[in-house]
Amino acid sequence: MQYEEKFFEQGLLYIAGADECGRGCLAGPVAAAAVILPPGCVIEGVADSKKLSGAKRESLLPRILEKALAVRVAMVDADEIDKINILQASLKAMGAALLELPLRPEISLIDGRFLPDIHINMESVTGGDGKSLCIAAASIVAKVMRDRLMCEYAKTYPEYGFDRHKGYPTVSHYAAILAHGPCPIHRRSFRLY
Repeated sequence: MQYEEKFFEQGLLYIAGADECGRGCLAGPVAAAAVILPPGCVIEGVADSKKLSGAKRESLLPRILEKALAVRVAMVDADEIDKINILQASLKAMGAALLELPLRPEISLIDGRFLPDIHINMESVTGGDGKSLCIAAASIVAKVMRDRLMCEYAKTYPEYGFDRHKGYPTVSHYAAILAHGPCPIHRRSFRLY
């Protein structure tokens, strides 16, 4: 918690981490989570969600929810992504997650170089999901919730295999789009073929 500690030492208590997932997908929403953890919090195994297996992320989610002071998830769907572009959709989702927290953060640590256009104190942390516990926790929460949603979409659109690739570009996903055309949750502004 090196990033969090400097703020705890200044007397701040509500430090939020925010991260998104699903930016590189061909289908489904972009998801973001915001998480506030208490000072001195330790959650063994929390790391950048991209470096963890799906089973590990699922096992960490209840531990994060148990220890967190506040957690929120927000998503921006494929239609909105197509209208405003994926970067703006990612920032919109992170901003919404932060604003919906039941505790107002005194400072928010945002993974990446860009900040949402909202009126709260924020600091960008490039590679933050590997440097900040609250950002890493947010990355896990966002990834688990989005993956669960994509598994639900797989029941509606079984021919695309969303339960396997979660909407990311894979050979089988491209083959399914070629065979069946895009479905309603595909991002039309992305190259689908």
